[in-house]
Amino acid sequence: MSSQRSSQQRPNIFRKLLIFIIVLSVFMLIYTLVAAYMKSRSSPYIDVSSLELVQLDEPKEGDPIAIVDTTLGEVRFVLYPEYAPLTVKNFTELAESGFYNNTYVFHSESGAYCGLGCKNKNGSVKEELKLDRELIPRELHQNLWPFKGAVVSLTTSMDTTFFERMFGGGKYYCGSRFAFINTLELSDEEKDSLRGSSGSEELADAFIEKGGIPNFSQQMTVFGQIYQGLDVAERLSDLETLVGTSDIFKVPKDDIMINSVTIGQYSKEQTTESAAN
Repeated sequence: MSSQRSSQQRPNIFRKLLIFIIVLSVFMLIYTLVAAYMKSRSSPYIDVSSLELVQLDEPKEGDPIAIVDTTLGEVRFVLYPEYAPLTVKNFTELAESGFYNNTYVFHSESGAYCGLGCKNKNGSVKEELKLDRELIPRELHQNLWPFKGAVVSLTTSMDTTFFERMFGGGKYYCGSRFAFINTLELSDEEKDSLRGSSGSEELADAFIEKGGIPNFSQQMTVFGQIYQGLDVAERLSDLETLVGTSDIFKVPKDDIMINSVTIGQYSKEQTTESAAN
């Protein structure tokens, strides 16, 4: 009698297991499709046939520029108001108001990049988050990438729904703080992977030859590109840092400051004179 029950129960167990596997597979399929959809909504469409890697070009006479004077030296970069108008406007207005005078280099990431332009040494902007200047919508463009020397605006907050928190997406906001991108060392395997996944040989080669941080691509607002003082940006990205001063940032041990940020126009003659000095 017990053997008959046992033999009858086995098919039921297998049936339930099969149903569970089917339900789990359907759930995973739905999850994958929804996640891909949400990601596509939050990321711009990249048309590789029309890419213009403008950061590889020399600035033109009269292009808007920023001159960042730090305690370690001067960095000059061209601005891209045509691609990131809100971010450039916010940065320019802050610079011209003197906001960046005597602000901190608050983060130095093992040679990869550095964070600048914060009133607080630990990089915090909690008190300023309600201000308009810290709620600039993230601006992504297919012509701007986190190559070495790129200037990016750092995220201050995000506005996401329950589903967006689960599957990705949402609205991201940037503010006054910015970063200079240095580079990550890529292995031969990583270079091959980049060539295979980028969809553009020109884009992959630019990262490999120029340097940068490929995994930041289309995740942060790029609004400038350094054309002079890249050696200073390299030093700022590889500072000795403190331990336990911030949950987010690697705060430099010594106080490294921005003395001033000046907005101007590109002049090849002035650039040559500045480099000579």
